[in-house]
Amino acid sequence: MATKAKTKKLSKDEIISLYMEYVLEHESVPKSIYKFCKSNGIEEAAFYQYFGSLEGLQKNIWEQFYTNTENLIQKNKEYGQFSNRDKMLTFFYSFFELLTLNRSYVLFTLKEGKSPLKNLAQLKGLRKHIKEFAKDLIEDGNSEKSLKVTQHNPQLFSEGAWLQFLFVLRFWMNDGSAGFEKTDMAIEKSINTIFDVFDNTPLENIVDFGKFLYKETFA
Repeated sequence: MATKAKTKKLSKDEIISLYMEYVLEHESVPKSIYKFCKSNGIEEAAFYQYFGSLEGLQKNIWEQFYTNTENLIQKNKEYGQFSNRDKMLTFFYSFFELLTLNRSYVLFTLKEGKSPLKNLAQLKGLRKHIKEFAKDLIEDGNSEKSLKVTQHNPQLFSEGAWLQFLFVLRFWMNDGSAGFEKTDMAIEKSINTIFDVFDNTPLENIVDFGKFLYKETFA
């Protein structure tokens, strides 16, 4: 198997798959790129072609989750006709379905060691993507509103969407219901809440809501 890996040009996705398998089989992250590559018969040059470090690979896995989700929802021919609220719901449902397929890896990588906040550093790239996704939805909605006073702050909404994501992520990690049906309910309620809040709540109350979500997520 090692010989095959050395004679075959590995793709980015193949290296990611090998890394995720390594983590689950060894129940630990590789001590070094050298050890990871050696155990899988990969030339280090092949690794560095796509990633500058193990931390970079970890971040890229989450970004790949986002890309795969985006590709999936774009295949739905009716998606373009959805309301912004339904687009956000579709994204969350699809993203967490994908996470469920990789649940063992996700739980390990987020719970590894004794520093949950440090583990969240690997979500940095994902945070950027989700905030951009939410920002685009709000800007699209604002373009349909003639009065500036009725328009929403894209930056504030995108930050709220990210906090909502972290809230649902934590809920999903602890969800023991069959088929993670409680997570589906949490997604529906949380997304509806954030849209209702932005549609009907003064700006200062939205800021307070964001602080509440942050406290609930990291408490």
